[in-house]
Amino acid sequence: CHMLEVGQQSATIEFVIRHDGIAACTEEVQRILTHCGATTQSLIASGSTVTAGDVLLCAEGPAHAVLRAWKVGQNLLEYACGVARTSSKMRAEIAKHNPHIALLTTRKHAPGLRGIALKATLSAGALPHRLGLSETILIFPQHIALLGGWDQLKQMLIKKKPGFAEKKIVIEAESVEQAYQAIEAGADVIQFDKVDPNQLQQWVSVLRADWPNGVFLAAGGINVNNVGQYAQTGV
Repeated sequence: CHMLEVGQQSATIEFVIRHDGIAACTEEVQRILTHCGATTQSLIASGSTVTAGDVLLCAEGPAHAVLRAWKVGQNLLEYACGVARTSSKMRAEIAKHNPHIALLTTRKHAPGLRGIALKATLSAGALPHRLGLSETILIFPQHIALLGGWDQLKQMLIKKKPGFAEKKIVIEAESVEQAYQAIEAGADVIQFDKVDPNQLQQWVSVLRADWPNGVFLAAGGINVNNVGQYAQTGV
């Protein structure tokens, strides 16, 4: 803009969505534009349903301000609206089978994108798995191995239970046998990671017969193509 001497010219920018979906993080892009010196003329709020061709946000200002905000805003919207659109499609697929199952999104986002990923998730009606590591006590096989086994885990949880009074104890299991060991150790929730949905349905059916009020989570490898199968497993 400086070298071509066009920076002071008036310019208009529109961010147009290419697919039907959910608007997400338009307010953040508005703040970027304002910071750069542009003025927003219209905005579709995060969480709104949009159709292909809709203008998510329109702004005006000097060319140097509009172009400075252009690619940052575009990249942010592409990521956030992509997360929101996929989350929305997964929720719709779940609802076909069991509307009472929640879609909880992973914390495995790119570094620095936690706030954006969370807002995009919430915009689509999904929820975060955990806001932080201290929210629940999540026990993996690695922890059990370091303790020395399931019996040692049970004794440790008995010892530490008073300090966990306000926390859910979630134990990850890799088989139905481990799930029973986790229940015996004092789990509030059993989490199954990357278990085939057909296998998982068999396990949950057996476990529910003995633990009717138990909470079961399916995690790992779940996407828009298989979420419907996982919604039928009983988790």
